[in-house]
Amino acid sequence: MTLLLMGCKANENTTVSDIQAAETGTVSEKTALVPIGGNTWKSTKEKAGGSIGERGITGWSDKEVYFTTYARVAKPGSVKVWLNLRVPEGKTKLQVEALGKAQTITVQGSTLQEHYVGEWQVADTGYVAFTIKGITRKGSTFADITSIKLAGEAIDKQTTYVKNNEGNFFYWGRRGPSVHLNYPLPENTDVEWFYNELTVPEGNDVIGSYFMANGFAEGYFGIQVNSESERRILFSVWSPFQTDDPNSIPDNQKIQLLKKGDGVYTGEFGNEGSGGQSYLKYNWKAGTTYKFLLQGKPSGNEHTTYTAYFFAPEQDKWQLIASFRRPKTNTYLKRTHSFLENFLPEYGDVERKVLFSNQWARDVKGNWIELTKAQFTADNTACVGYRMDYGGGQSGNDFYLRNCGFFSDYTPMRSWYERPATGKAPQINLESL
Repeated sequence: MTLLLMGCKANENTTVSDIQAAETGTVSEKTALVPIGGNTWKSTKEKAGGSIGERGITGWSDKEVYFTTYARVAKPGSVKVWLNLRVPEGKTKLQVEALGKAQTITVQGSTLQEHYVGEWQVADTGYVAFTIKGITRKGSTFADITSIKLAGEAIDKQTTYVKNNEGNFFYWGRRGPSVHLNYPLPENTDVEWFYNELTVPEGNDVIGSYFMANGFAEGYFGIQVNSESERRILFSVWSPFQTDDPNSIPDNQKIQLLKKGDGVYTGEFGNEGSGGQSYLKYNWKAGTTYKFLLQGKPSGNEHTTYTAYFFAPEQDKWQLIASFRRPKTNTYLKRTHSFLENFLPEYGDVERKVLFSNQWARDVKGNWIELTKAQFTADNTACVGYRMDYGGGQSGNDFYLRNCGFFSDYTPMRSWYERPATGKAPQINLESL
């Protein structure tokens, strides 16, 4: 799970591999050196036949396996293409296809060097996919490929791609941009409950997706696609102690489990912040609308209790996921939001979309307040301009988010949207939950 970034900030712990540092220094304004490691996807998710790592494509032995690299151009014009590669042994014939045109080259040599492939004409702005296929080889592998160099009229400072591995950006870039909708709450109002409805359109339930419905300042609550056979309802609360290692959290700052629903797993999470986690394995369906209800209220001694409920039409009842108590916290709900992310880099080339509808907040006096406005934001991968396949807004009665897949249009950061008001507050017997 990505720690939600409501704005843009620089990455810390910057590291650059020697090869990428050397390559970056050779790029001019009309030249883009696109690293394979952060901008390329394999045609199959299987591990055999070739792999993509920090240094690019290696171990490529399977003719049926091909690789696609993406870069976004900001203006039309000509583009010349080079591959920076080595052939460990023998001679190899490769094909590069883009914009409906294919070029083949025969290459050899066991040291890294640039090989000119050909020239393409780009008719419009947007993402261009360069697909590299192996035709024939004499050695055990086709080639090790580190980067694609682009040069010409269509290439300038606005050309978009993951430029290097600073701050582990090959990983983040291949995951793709995370996108958010932030629902402003009325000022000077203590909000105890947050209600939202979520629909994943058919065909958008991509593996690696987290469709997060009810986000708040201290945690998140939504649904995931974890594999071809597993889906989850996930609710987590961050510890006030900032660390990626849950074992290092002092006892007095650990998230305390108060109760959980039937079949719900509870434990701790780490790596991207740490805290208490709960999830229910549930085979939710694309095309079906699910309801989410979150409660947050102070519970004394500088603690706040967060409780999550999930309503599936297949079950026709509200189900408790979990209730957590967070120390060193004394607040009602703040920063209500939703987000969409891909948490598996191998699926960062696949587009996904989610709809959010009928958002409501309930204050401590029992008043339901309809939330009809939302602001679109995105994470640092988008903010630094490494990925621009991000979008969000309002459509009909819904808000929506979309990301990944290298679509060419994008939503300007911090755009505001408003959906039509329904005037129909949720009919929930809160006392019976």
